[in-house]
Amino acid sequence: MMLGYLLGRAGVDALVLEKHADFLRDFRGDTVHPSTLRIMQELELLEDFWKKPHSELRALSIEIEGRSFQIADFGRVPTPGHCIVVMPQWDFLDFLMQKGRRFPSLKVMMSSEATRLTESAGRVAGVEAMTPDGPLSVGADLVVACDGRSSSMRKAAGLEARSLGSPIDVLWFRLSKRDADPKQVLGHLERDKMLVTIDRGDYWQCAFVISKGGIDRVHASGLDAFKRSVADGAKFLADRVDELKSFDDVKLLSVSVDRLLTWSKPGLLCIGDAAHAMSPVGGVGINLAIQDAVATANLFAAKLRAGTLQDAELDAVRRRRLFPVKVIQRMQVTMHERVLKPVVSGQKRTLEVPWVVKLLNRTPWLQRWPAQFIGLGVRPEHVRSPRSGERGTG
Repeated sequence: MMLGYLLGRAGVDALVLEKHADFLRDFRGDTVHPSTLRIMQELELLEDFWKKPHSELRALSIEIEGRSFQIADFGRVPTPGHCIVVMPQWDFLDFLMQKGRRFPSLKVMMSSEATRLTESAGRVAGVEAMTPDGPLSVGADLVVACDGRSSSMRKAAGLEARSLGSPIDVLWFRLSKRDADPKQVLGHLERDKMLVTIDRGDYWQCAFVISKGGIDRVHASGLDAFKRSVADGAKFLADRVDELKSFDDVKLLSVSVDRLLTWSKPGLLCIGDAAHAMSPVGGVGINLAIQDAVATANLFAAKLRAGTLQDAELDAVRRRRLFPVKVIQRMQVTMHERVLKPVVSGQKRTLEVPWVVKLLNRTPWLQRWPAQFIGLGVRPEHVRSPRSGERGTG
């Protein structure tokens, strides 16, 4: 959606295909980081963005064995709002779609699923799609696969991914929110469990971390045992775990971390999770995908409009974005192996608070650096694509 917006803004004929009737998907990330807020500012969308329902995280804390430690302070990072915005991704995507209506060259088709790639003269030349009005054949100078970690388009293209592995899965559910609930605490860590609570306004979206493939053991132990684990993991939720009536209220998110060896082939480019599946750790997936979209528009928008983009140039996106992806994935894998795996596997008899967490908690000025790394990432992008596609512009 962001790439479509940027291409439409540049006057490039762009079609976004969304296979569902709406953007409402529980597993889509909610955290809009400062890197994305800065992009919204550069697009002159930030003022209207603030008007959308959202909450703000101005600091990040983790709870370890019942003790809270503040580790990041976004007030110390020179970015719009000095915070992470928590906004359901379906609202964010809808906001971009509505704002994109000003661009005559941008079209968004809902309930329209790309089903196969079409090829001509040895290159990808478009897609076949199923729409509410029946089959549709779309020709394109460039097809961009943005269809996530289970991308059907990258599979159809035969692009090979390198798996970095993941020792965890996540159980996803919601519980009601109350006025007296703690603020700014995302992670709750005990010696044998990890729980994340995401503020969605009137309820908590909860992520309970389990060992990879451990869902059968959770089911075998029963719902009551699971509810006790949730109550132990975040004690302020103990008085409402009975809102979980069955395991139908608890969804499994299978976690994977991988990246394509090559992100493109003639006529086709993969970005976002289709190019590099990210762990939920750090909530960076949506923001990295947006950075990919901005980089793609910066590199190719003018050439697409002029009809001069060459297939040999497509690898420029991978070259531009690979280093940030590698750094973030390495951080995620390290967190998996050194923190989450020992915790959820029950290997830790006691849980020591890391010295760096203690240092950050008692030294507020140091909290700028994790906030900057989490919020801005590595090599953040700036909007440099042309603006010429709006009604009334050239």
